[in-house]
Amino acid sequence: MSESLDTKSLLAGMSELPGVYRMLDSLGRVLYVGKAKNLRKRLASYFRATQSSPRIALMVSQVASVETTVTRSEAEALLLENNLIKSLSPRYNILFRDDKSYPYIMLTHDRFARLGFFRGVTDRRADYFGPFPSAVAVRESIKLLQRMFRLRTCENGVFNNRSRPCLLYQIKRCSGPCVGEIEQAAYALDVQMAAMFLQGRQQEVIRGLSAAMDQAAAGLAFEQAAIYRDQIQSLRQVQDRQYVETARGAEIDVIVAVEEGGVLCVNLAMIRGGRHLGDRPQFPANSADSLPCEALLAFLYQHYSVHPVPARILVNLPLPDHEVNDWLNAMATRTTRVLEARLTEQRVWVAMAEQNARLAIAARRSVSGRQVERLQALAEVLQIDLVDRKDARIDCFDISHTQGTATVAACVVYREGEMRRSEYRRFNIRDISPGDDYAAMRQVVHRRYERVAAGEAAEPVLVIIDGGAGQVAAAANALAELGLSHLFVLGVAKGEARKPGLETLVFTDGRPPLSLPPENPALHLIQEIRDEAHRFAVSGHRATRSRTARSSRLDEIAGIGPGRRKALISRFGGLPGVCAAGVDQLAAVPGISRQLAEKIYAALH
Repeated sequence: MSESLDTKSLLAGMSELPGVYRMLDSLGRVLYVGKAKNLRKRLASYFRATQSSPRIALMVSQVASVETTVTRSEAEALLLENNLIKSLSPRYNILFRDDKSYPYIMLTHDRFARLGFFRGVTDRRADYFGPFPSAVAVRESIKLLQRMFRLRTCENGVFNNRSRPCLLYQIKRCSGPCVGEIEQAAYALDVQMAAMFLQGRQQEVIRGLSAAMDQAAAGLAFEQAAIYRDQIQSLRQVQDRQYVETARGAEIDVIVAVEEGGVLCVNLAMIRGGRHLGDRPQFPANSADSLPCEALLAFLYQHYSVHPVPARILVNLPLPDHEVNDWLNAMATRTTRVLEARLTEQRVWVAMAEQNARLAIAARRSVSGRQVERLQALAEVLQIDLVDRKDARIDCFDISHTQGTATVAACVVYREGEMRRSEYRRFNIRDISPGDDYAAMRQVVHRRYERVAAGEAAEPVLVIIDGGAGQVAAAANALAELGLSHLFVLGVAKGEARKPGLETLVFTDGRPPLSLPPENPALHLIQEIRDEAHRFAVSGHRATRSRTARSSRLDEIAGIGPGRRKALISRFGGLPGVCAAGVDQLAAVPGISRQLAEKIYAALH
């Protein structure tokens, strides 16, 4: 179990209602999804001294947080549990194995449409289906569509330069439009069927495929008829899945705004194709003294300005219907309505969303209280003011590299009780000896606080360095050069075998190194901030190393400079596309002669 998980606080604020729980690790990955008649009792059974099996004990040791969704009954919890397990594929669920901006499924408007994962601002170059509550749900749906309709998923740079079918064609996950294995009209029909399926119109798809199967059989095209038969069987398997109580094929957003104890939450529950995809509670910034109806209205405008509008939107508060509906209809490609719950089924959905919003508020307040407790404990250990100052900011630095190459430094920010991702920064470290962590730390601290020294940015109250005395001294020297030696610098040296709980705190004011008890709240806060800095640095380093690896093979070829490398990558969609291209295709790229094309082909094969 993660050191940062406070099980007593978790269980104290847990509902005794039926529902579904999701156990997550420190990286936010779902470890386990389960149902419970009583959420508090069920979760309490996991955090006892002894476990029912070594497998459960191993899972619990990795749990860093728990998310819950309350339902009306245990039967509904079972239905929702099945949906979540199939979409999330948690590592420790052994049942129902058959099979977080918002992600979408995309169908482009190319001559042969491409099926793909999309996250960002939508445009008119494609059709978008969603949103989905998680990337896992999108990828699982794409895999399903590949099996049923065999649509291409490759980028245009690869698609336009294929000379033979890829592996997806061989395993019957693509119909091979890149090399003419399917006619455009037949492929367009598959695209249409896939779009209808994503809209929840499964019965229409089955009827259309059944008619096509009968027509193919009548024409003695038995191989094609078998393909239609397999598609129909896959669709019926999907259709047989259970649903939390709602009309099949329904596309509804349930949006509620709830305020309790000065905390305002807007909760979005998404229902697509009749399936409940989960809740997404959000806490708006700058919402002090705002009414819930104001927050609800603001969410409608901001959310649907960048996301597709569903057929119906259920809300829990009265809104200026005429104004909102007119705006939504202008944004949408079809008529939509914002409604207050009137029917029994609608009231049930809204009540569930409100209950989950209240639980999210309770969880947030519990976390906020725990953060205050941690800050107070850290302030006592360091003997500085971290609680009363509203602008109290903690910066944390870490360095990541592989044997001195692609060195990246990261700085993360903790402020007002939470990590502030918008204020994170990464730095590419250059002009130092490979592997010199001290020089890297000195450089990043100097670059980070140049604007602070010039009075153009706010000072942190505390600077945490992920490292021992050497890294701390390097950071302190950089601050002294900038005239910021008054800033409190704290080093976190890893313990034996880098085991959490054995860290040593290193000071610059002459105090001896200090080791806190593993259960100390101050140490938990330091670990949380330090681990986030490490994650951010490592992810930046891996991205830099990956970019270097992708381009290095071309850079090693004589005659390939930045311009020609860019032209090749742009033409073929990346290094794999360049590797797959023939000499004639390479020679067709502007700036690439026949002789150079032959040299590139020989170097890559």
